[in-house]
Amino acid sequence: MPNFAGTWKMKKSENFDELLKALGVNTMLRKVAVAAASNPHVEIRQDGDKFYIKTSTTVRTTEINFNIAEEYDEETVDGRKCKSLVTWVSENKMSCKQTLVDGDGPKTHWTRELKGDELILVSLARRPPPAARR
Repeated sequence: MPNFAGTWKMKKSENFDELLKALGVNTMLRKVAVAAASNPHVEIRQDGDKFYIKTSTTVRTTEINFNIAEEYDEETVDGRKCKSLVTWVSENKMSCKQTLVDGDGPKTHWTRELKGDELILVSLARRPPPAARR
């Protein structure tokens, strides 16, 4: 079983600006958010498949608690309520699918992957096709 526990200085966060753009965040706020989130301090506690992740930036601190393969309540980066489900992709990579509880919006998910001594976060958002939004 992979061990994500530790304190990490994120070296690489992919697609965060694209995620914010898909969520409709304006250009100025995106620039501030991307700059603040470029090198967050990440604390991860792990007990088997049970996780606590605290991410701290100069602008905001977020905390999530979850068990792998068990749905939990979460709030997206833009404040929407969702149900999230984290699963293992590989020995060193987990993926979280976020489903909105109410309303319309892009489908979002993230992955966290350990590569040597690096923790890589990839954030993705995809808007449903226009026909599906009706």
